[in-house]
Amino acid sequence: MPVKSLVIVFSYHHRNTEKIANAIAQVLDAPVKTPRQVSPEGLAEYDLVGFGSGIYGAKNHGSLLDLAGNLPFADDRNAFIFSTYGAPAGLYTGERLREFVKDNHAALREKLQSRGYHVVDEFACAGLNTNSFLRFFGGLNKGRPDEKDLRHAEEFAENLKRHDNSENEII
Repeated sequence: MPVKSLVIVFSYHHRNTEKIANAIAQVLDAPVKTPRQVSPEGLAEYDLVGFGSGIYGAKNHGSLLDLAGNLPFADDRNAFIFSTYGAPAGLYTGERLREFVKDNHAALREKLQSRGYHVVDEFACAGLNTNSFLRFFGGLNKGRPDEKDLRHAEEFAENLKRHDNSENEII
């Protein structure tokens, strides 16, 4: 039986995270909505819900945190978290990237788990950052997310489709 999925994303500066959301949604055959377009109670009709945004101050956007905090209790419903980050991509690889993502997603993961959601997996990649003085130099992580990032997002979504309730693994 197909899994009914939904992808929720907050993305505004350069639409970095929206690009990732669309790649994931295409594989999952899922609609993409913003936090304002969904009601906490309406998420009960989905088997798998993705929550994604850029990273702001080492956590997901406040609109996602607010939504997660207002969710009715879900008895072990599956969720996933995804993000784009503006930190220098070259600094975060391997285990360091996994820890960085785990830390950035911690607030959202904790809210989802406190509401009875099982976070089955997490994904993150670099995104263009033109905040502050970086805009004067054309930004950081130019061209990201790129085709390779989008391909990794699609692979992540394929893995979600095959999920077997194993332990969380951050890609």
